Amino acid sequence: MSLISQNAPTKYEFLKSKSEVKDGVENNDTLKPKKRKKDGEGEQLAMEQHKEMKKLENFLFGSLYSPLEFGKEDDEMETRNAADKVSGLFFTDRSADSVLTVYQEGDVELSEESHGHDDDRALQRKPVWEDDEEENVTVNIAKVNRLRKLRKGEDEDLISGSEYVSRLRAQHVKLNPGTDWAQLDSKMDRCSDDESMDDEDEAFVSPGYEDVNDVLRTNEDLVVQSGAKLLPGHLEYSRLVDANIQDPANGPINSVQFHRNAQLFLAAGLDRKLRFFQIDGKRNTKVQSIFLEDCPIRKASFLPDGSQVIVSGRRKFFYSFDLVKARIDKIGPLVGREEKSLEFFEVSPDSQMIAFAGNEGHILLVSTKTKQLVGTLKMNGTIRSLAFAENGQQLLSGGGDGQIYHWDLRTMTNMHKGVDEGCINGTALCTSPSGTLFAAGSDSGIVNIYNREEFLGGKRKPIRTIENLTTKVDFMRFNHDSQILAICSGMKKSSLKLIHFPSYTVFSNWPRPNTSLHYPRCIDFSPGGGFMAVGNTSGKVLLYKLHHYQHA
Repeated sequence: MSLISQNAPTKYEFLKSKSEVKDGVENNDTLKPKKRKKDGEGEQLAMEQHKEMKKLENFLFGSLYSPLEFGKEDDEMETRNAADKVSGLFFTDRSADSVLTVYQEGDVELSEESHGHDDDRALQRKPVWEDDEEENVTVNIAKVNRLRKLRKGEDEDLISGSEYVSRLRAQHVKLNPGTDWAQLDSKMDRCSDDESMDDEDEAFVSPGYEDVNDVLRTNEDLVVQSGAKLLPGHLEYSRLVDANIQDPANGPINSVQFHRNAQLFLAAGLDRKLRFFQIDGKRNTKVQSIFLEDCPIRKASFLPDGSQVIVSGRRKFFYSFDLVKARIDKIGPLVGREEKSLEFFEVSPDSQMIAFAGNEGHILLVSTKTKQLVGTLKMNGTIRSLAFAENGQQLLSGGGDGQIYHWDLRTMTNMHKGVDEGCINGTALCTSPSGTLFAAGSDSGIVNIYNREEFLGGKRKPIRTIENLTTKVDFMRFNHDSQILAICSGMKKSSLKLIHFPSYTVFSNWPRPNTSLHYPRCIDFSPGGGFMAVGNTSGKVLLYKLHHYQHA
C-alpha cells in the first residue's frame, strides 16, 4: 500500500470534517444569534460590532484578511483615520544603529569645526586589547619559506612583532578583499550628500578623471597594478588548460605568440597549420585555423601593431596573413636574391621592417607595407640569430664567428662588433623591452647577459653568465617588464629555465621535479605578464598562470 493510501482519511472522517467546516463558516459569517434576527435594533448593533472588528483586523493585519473591493472608499478612510490615531502608540527600535542615529542628530546642533572633530573621532576605533610584548619580539621572515612573501626588500630578514602583525593583516586583506558597502566607516557614504566634501581627501580619483562618476563612463581598468618587484627564489604559478586543447598539433610546435590584446593567441608548427585561439585559461576556444599546403611552418609572428601575421618555412617565399581582411598572400622569391630558405626572421618593434637571415651572412631587410626588399647587410660567418633594439632603429646579429654585430638601420652601417665571451657559435639573441640589456646564447648552453651601452662602449665582460643549460640554446624571451628571462633548449627534456632579474638567479621551483615539459621549442609571455605559453615537440602548448601579475 502506498503512502497516499495509508494517509488518506476515511469516508466518515471526511464527511465529519466537511460538516464542521460548514458550521464554522456559518458561525463566522453570522455573528448575531438567530434570536436577534427578528429584532431590528439588535441587528444594527451587530452590524456595527462587525464593522469595528473588520477595522481592527485591517489595522492589525492589513488587507490580507480584507481584500480591496469597489465602493468601499468610505470604510478605507475610516480605517486610515483610526490608524493615524493610534500611530503614536508605536515606535521603531533603532538600537542596532544607535551610534549612527545619535551622531546624525548631533550634526544639526554642532558647528562645522566641531562636526569635523567628532567625525574623525567616531571613525577611529581602538583595539580592545594590545600585547605589549609585540614590540620586544623579532621575527625572521627570510628563514621560513611561507613568510618570504611578506618581505618588502630582497635583503630584509628581521622585523618587529607589531610590524609582523600588520603585514599579516595586509596580506590577508590582499587575498580576501572586502566589500566597501559593508564597512561601517565608509567615507564615500557619508560624503555623497555633501558636495563640498568632494574637494577634500575623502575620495581618491585616478589621474585623468575629474569626478568619481567619471570612472563609470569608461571601460578602462579600475584597479591599477602597483609596480611591485618580483622577488627571487620562488615563483608562484599554476598550470592551466593547454592553450591548444581544442586543436592540438600533429607535429612539433615551432612558434607561439600572444596578440597585443592579450586574448588572441597563435600556434604554428610543422603540420602546416596556423591556429588561432582565444585565451581565457579555462576553455581556450579555437578561433580559426589556416592550412598552408606547400609550407611546413618554421616561424610565425604577429606584427607589433597586430594587423598581420608573417609566416615562413624552409622555402624561397613567405606568407602574410591580414587579420583585418582575413586574406593570406604569398610573397617571394625576393627580387635580386637567390635564397634557398627564409625560415628565420625578426620583426621590428615599430612594425616597419622584417629582417630575414639569408645566405653567407647576408641580412635581408623587407618592408612590411610593400613586402619588397629595401636593403641588405653583410656580416662575417653565417647568421644564427637576430634581435631589434631602439624601437627598430638598430639591429643585433650573431652567428658562426662568435661575435655580436650592432647595425644602424638609418644609415645601413655597422656601429660596433664585439666578441661574445666564451662563445664559438652564437645561436640565440634577445633584447629586453627597455633596450638596456641583451642576452646572447651559444651552442654550449652558456647565456651571457650584457648591458648594451657598456658593450657598445668597449666593455666585453658580461654582467652575469648563466650556466644552467648544458645543450644548445634554441630560444630566449624577456617578459614585458624585464623581470623574467626564459631560456630553453630543444635537445633535452624539460630543459627550460626562468631567470630572475636583477638578481640573475634561477627560480628554484621551476620546473617542478615531477613535471615534464617534453622538449620545449618556443616560449612567449602575455603582454601583461599573467600568462606564459610553452610549445613543445609533442604538439602541445602548455599554459601557465604567473600569480605575481594580475593582468594577462
